[in-house]
Amino acid sequence: MIIVLKQNAPQSAVYEFCRELEGMGLSIHDSKGSHTHILGLIGDTKPVDESWVLANPVVESCRRVSEPFKMANRKFHPDDSVIEVGGVKLGGGNFAVIAGPCSIESEEQITGIAQRVKAAGASLLRGGAFKPRTSPYSFQGMRGEGLDLLKMARRATGQPIVTEIMNTEHLPLFENVDLIQVGARNMQNFELLKAVGRQNKPVLLKRGLANTLEEFVMSAEYIMAEGN
Repeated sequence: MIIVLKQNAPQSAVYEFCRELEGMGLSIHDSKGSHTHILGLIGDTKPVDESWVLANPVVESCRRVSEPFKMANRKFHPDDSVIEVGGVKLGGGNFAVIAGPCSIESEEQITGIAQRVKAAGASLLRGGAFKPRTSPYSFQGMRGEGLDLLKMARRATGQPIVTEIMNTEHLPLFENVDLIQVGARNMQNFELLKAVGRQNKPVLLKRGLANTLEEFVMSAEYIMAEGN
């Protein structure tokens, strides 16, 4: 359910209203834009009577949401999302290019490419330290050593870094990574999605090759439902 609040509603009255809703076992996604203040209710909203909601003096209108995704729903946050990664803004009209090698192979390679992509106008540096491969005999990446080289390239160029995570056990290694990438093969690795959703840093989610748009958005919902 989405509740649109009146623009000049007293903050104390809004707080009390939210307390009542939370007392019903609901979570609230509070979105305050330039022209709207929306409360998105997460949970079982069937017992919530619309007439009761509309009777509250702070409420402008309310409506139910039929889509299974809630927090990733544009209705919950009508204003554009702007995500900041190491000082670089993405979204809301901000254009940014992420570039770099598919796989990190050496200090010379990643540093040289970092300098070239920065000179070409890229805002963020992406490099693969852990590489998912179809064949178990193919190069799987430099792993932790590759992450160290990626951080060295960041120091050399000042660019925020982006790299892909393969499983939850690697999370401690990603503490100093600016943007965590979840690749197409892991788009429905739900435990990994929940784990990165608990991190206090942005996540780049790639759509699986055979997944529907709804499945893609529901995967984003897994990340957002954990607080990210």
